[in-house]
Amino acid sequence: MDKISNEELKFLQELSKHFPTIQAASTEIINLEAILLLPKGTEHYITDIHGEYDTFNHILSNASGSVKRKIDEVFGNTITKAEKNQLATIIYYPNEKLRSLIALGKVNEEWYNITLNRLVKVAKEVTKKYTRSKVRKAMPKEYAFIIDELLNETNPDKQNYYDSIIQSIINLKRSDYFIESICVFIKRMLIDRLHVIGDIYDRGPKAVDVVEMLKGHHSVDIQWGNHDIIWMGAACGNKLDIAEVIRLTARYGSLDTIEDDYGINLMSLVTFALSEYENDPAIPFIPKGTKPENYKDSNVRLMTIIHKAIAVISFKLEGQLVKRNPQFEMQHRLLLDKIDYKKGTITIEGETYELLDKYYPTINPKDPYKLTPAEEYVMEKLRYSFLNSYKMQDHIAFLFAKGSIYLTFNNNLMLHGCLPMKNETEFREFNHNGTFVKGKELCDSLEKTIRNVWLNRNNSEINSNDGDYFWYLWCGPVSPIFGKHRMATFERYLIDDKKQQKEILDLYFKLRNEERFCEMILNEFGLKNKNSRIVNGHIPVKVKKGESPIMANGKLLVIDGGMSKAYQMETGIGGYTLVYSSSRMFLVEHEPFSSRQEAIENESDIISTKFMIEERSTPILVKHTEIGEELYRQIDDLKRLIQGYNNGMIKEK
Repeated sequence: MDKISNEELKFLQELSKHFPTIQAASTEIINLEAILLLPKGTEHYITDIHGEYDTFNHILSNASGSVKRKIDEVFGNTITKAEKNQLATIIYYPNEKLRSLIALGKVNEEWYNITLNRLVKVAKEVTKKYTRSKVRKAMPKEYAFIIDELLNETNPDKQNYYDSIIQSIINLKRSDYFIESICVFIKRMLIDRLHVIGDIYDRGPKAVDVVEMLKGHHSVDIQWGNHDIIWMGAACGNKLDIAEVIRLTARYGSLDTIEDDYGINLMSLVTFALSEYENDPAIPFIPKGTKPENYKDSNVRLMTIIHKAIAVISFKLEGQLVKRNPQFEMQHRLLLDKIDYKKGTITIEGETYELLDKYYPTINPKDPYKLTPAEEYVMEKLRYSFLNSYKMQDHIAFLFAKGSIYLTFNNNLMLHGCLPMKNETEFREFNHNGTFVKGKELCDSLEKTIRNVWLNRNNSEINSNDGDYFWYLWCGPVSPIFGKHRMATFERYLIDDKKQQKEILDLYFKLRNEERFCEMILNEFGLKNKNSRIVNGHIPVKVKKGESPIMANGKLLVIDGGMSKAYQMETGIGGYTLVYSSSRMFLVEHEPFSSRQEAIENESDIISTKFMIEERSTPILVKHTEIGEELYRQIDDLKRLIQGYNNGMIKEK
């Protein structure tokens, strides 16, 4: 280290601010080297949440069944099943369950004493494989000292000291606050890292709550799904993406997400819809799940005509985008010019179909993709609202910060959709701004483009079509997070023909049950470990039809089991979680969640079944993981700093 660059010197000087002496740097090296020899933390993988906050929250709260497993390990047969259920429910929902028990008159000093002691025992169990330093960092600050003392008191001669801490908590009437803190702590320690493999948004009513919960999580990454991408594009101010987002929320009767949660002003759209479609039955645009007896309900009627108004705008904007991006090769989506507006029919590939809705007062047959002045005004107002919604901008910033199209982590590839395939051995090419890309390069190029659009969304001087790539990722035939030859939105609304409504999956989905094919995909991303796996979401596993989430002899796992209620009639279950600890990997299959209230009042839980994928006789240590690689880099940096101190290049403080 006789000669070092100025850049290296500046780096070491900056590092010395955190470790100002040889002793401080040496102590940190000792700490990091000890961490390397610990078992790796437990990872949880989950996907396709689709706004189902209550279900998602419960699965995280029970750590996919881990809470009850820990309770069983700690207490065995020493407490009853009813006592275990109550303790688990307290851990899941401490505030609500405490209020319920207090209202029923079941809480007294003895109850607090028993419950606090039991929670401490569970906390000891879930923290035993971690260093005291890591555990302390995870503790809620307001009770860190107390929790630390209770967890690490093992001397039987100090039992009185331990008991006095518990009694003081009760006497000072801090029990409820302490219970909440230690329950949060227990849940945090059970999930070391959370992987969300796409589709947070749409269909369900509480996507905003899901994002808020993820923002508060201590360690999370997100692989974007196509339903996330369209919201990300909308937050960039892309008009077609905005129209699509509103169309989707109207279709599922969840415009509250737009109006109430994100504060988007829809008044211009409402006024426009009333002026053009007030007396239009618009039957194909009645929100999903509406019962026939409610079709004439005033709220349903308003939602219906809003839905139709924005859908027509979306069809027009889609045509404009396809025309200005011939390289997308999506001319098959140009449908408005195939309509005979007098007859109410459409001709596609030589076949003529009757439209299910024939009333289009805003479409000019001579120029069908042009917005009317009123539609232009609506979209300008909406664009302004989307760009100026603080909460939406904050949430999408979070998705960009924590997200990516794919992620390789601890020898696993996480990808919401697929790698588009030309044939069994060749990836499908895509013309990206004049350069043909495929495979991993396709993912990297598209991600780089949309990130640049996000960073420059408020720069009025930038005028390019790059924002159109959000929509392409949403529904393009070579999109790695869509994976179908087309999205037949128009056809599903307006043409009663199964052939026209069909959406054909990419060849990837046929090949992914072959082990050799999965190894080829993993190699494309540099994963050559024999235990490497692909984890997909996107296409729900139809368990009730005999489909399995485990494919290619375990090389690929599909963990979309239908957390969204909209899919549960198809899947027959309520979702999956993949759990990857230091000694095993297993899938947890969840039954549909009843309700938060039911879980709190009746101490019911999601019934979950565990399917083992891999068990190891020796645990995976931190040194074998991505985090281990980072710790080794930190150790090397600290050793260079010590060398700098020793040769006088850096002065100790």
